[in-house]
Amino acid sequence: MVVGLDFCFSFPAWFVRECGAGSAIEFWEAVAGGLGEHWLAAGCADRRFWGKHPKPAEFCGDGLHRMLRATDIDCKLAARIPEAERAERVRGIAPKSVFQIGGAGSVGTASLRGMPVLQRLRGAGFRVWPFDRSALHEARPMVVEMYTRLNTGPVRKSNAAARAEYLRTKRSDNAAYAALPRSVMVKARASEDAFDALVSCMAMTARRGEFATLGTPLDLEYKVEGWTWAPGMQAPQHEISKGRTERVKG
Repeated sequence: MVVGLDFCFSFPAWFVRECGAGSAIEFWEAVAGGLGEHWLAAGCADRRFWGKHPKPAEFCGDGLHRMLRATDIDCKLAARIPEAERAERVRGIAPKSVFQIGGAGSVGTASLRGMPVLQRLRGAGFRVWPFDRSALHEARPMVVEMYTRLNTGPVRKSNAAARAEYLRTKRSDNAAYAALPRSVMVKARASEDAFDALVSCMAMTARRGEFATLGTPLDLEYKVEGWTWAPGMQAPQHEISKGRTERVKG
């Protein structure tokens, strides 16, 4: 069994180490121990957690890359793209920063509250990719980080008519979608969350053979920052080191 969860499994490496952790798994302990709720509190003095107030200057311009992990950059938001050009260049599939805890598309709150869940799942016997890479051969369930936009592609998910049209096209062109009960399609049309869940489940099912042989990300910080699973993700791994190089240059 493979479970896909749509939140960031860690933070940029510099921040994880600033918190005294040497890996994402150690960082989860700190988050679960109270740091996560401290950062989410309305009166938190650490203004790097933004969304309820403007993005801090240190994460703008040349500092944009600091609020992103290498995998976020690999998911279409390259640090070298100027902010003014971002919306056009990434066509609606740019991932948000895990430091953003408020506003449209924010992922920080779900991530900070999800990390203790990852800790509990791992304690219950789940492998969490890519941190438990050595255990991939074992017959145990696995959890992967996913970014649903990579499964849906550009679509106005918040618009009911756009969701319905997307699903009509899928049902017409894809035999797997055509085989689904109409009740499932009705639920997927009803909300953005249900839409994301169905499309991501279908993408994972179509690529189910990949999960048994998931490789190790080439980025050296993967045990600290984690990595996002994406359909066919093994093909572009030669680009991962390039992404890290761009961050270092930044």
